[in-house]
Amino acid sequence: MNEDTKKKLVETAIEYRKRAYSPYSHFKVGAALLTKDGKIYGGCNIENASFTPTNCAERTAFFKAVSENDKDFAAIAIVGGKENEKLQFCPPCGVCRQVMAEFCDPDEFLVILGTGPEDMHTYKLSEVYPFNFSGKDIE
Repeated sequence: MNEDTKKKLVETAIEYRKRAYSPYSHFKVGAALLTKDGKIYGGCNIENASFTPTNCAERTAFFKAVSENDKDFAAIAIVGGKENEKLQFCPPCGVCRQVMAEFCDPDEFLVILGTGPEDMHTYKLSEVYPFNFSGKDIE
């Protein structure tokens, strides 16, 4: 994947972070999910007072894409940090990694963590989720 595409994903994730609903933690996260055919689905975290129904930005993007019948993914960019503070590198939580493992090849799917389009790190899903559980495990 070229650097311009990665930058565009991080910029999109930053835009979606602005849409986050996080009145309890004040930790805002944005995600931009890239399909193999070039579509981008954005997502933001959405909190709830009882916390259990809270949904992460990454899962919001995945569920939005899957609900539109897109299931072939190439990469996701994730940005996050406390409200009104500098962005920090924000790896996906375990639940989000599990969702990624459901739909993505762990050695091909890229996870881009950024604080801006000029400051990002790229990992394979297998690097951020080395011992995943997938449908292959229940066959």
